[in-house]
Amino acid sequence: MDFADKMIDFYSSLNLKLKKSKDIDVLNPFTEKAVLRACTWYHKKYCQGDNKRIFLFGINPGRFGAGVTGIPFTDPIQMSELGFENDWKQRFELSAIYIDELINAYGSRKLFFQDFYISSVCPLGFVKDGKNINYYDETTLIEDTRKFIIRTIKDQISIGARTDVCFSLGKGKNYKYLVKLNQEKGFFDKVVALPHPRWVMQYKRKEKNKHVDQTLALLGNHK
Repeated sequence: MDFADKMIDFYSSLNLKLKKSKDIDVLNPFTEKAVLRACTWYHKKYCQGDNKRIFLFGINPGRFGAGVTGIPFTDPIQMSELGFENDWKQRFELSAIYIDELINAYGSRKLFFQDFYISSVCPLGFVKDGKNINYYDETTLIEDTRKFIIRTIKDQISIGARTDVCFSLGKGKNYKYLVKLNQEKGFFDKVVALPHPRWVMQYKRKEKNKHVDQTLALLGNHK
């Protein structure tokens, strides 16, 4: 089994039950056959090989991107454009647009995913009152997800994450949480913060190209 096979198994076995966060639902797209097909197709196409990758950790899947497709920062329209036929509602997701441009600026998806891999601190998402919620938004959710997050980071390291460095997609709460957890557990030698794609697209879109260039430079310095 290579990196792609192991990541497919990783996603297909994800399971999280919340004990304290009674009013929050877990968003687990991998219970759907279409998502598992997409996950398998994507990883076989872009992530084969045994080489270790530098991981970029987002927050957790949202309802319109990875919560639909199963692929972090990849929406249904992009999956269609990449060649995966699907019946999902065809809609863009802002963060996915930014990441797509970043990957294309690197050269191609195959090139990018031979050196890097995009994951999430918490690989399953959450919904409250019909809206996305992040793993760090409520104390009970932080408590409910802690063991799951620790276990899944360990699993991804054993699958093929480099441990000299990892990147946080987000300079705020996601970065602070990952740094603190890393100080406790020693997963990585260092954690480097990158701007979150949604923040760029919502508040700094006119400077998007500058952020892409700066991110590529940081990634290149650690390659």
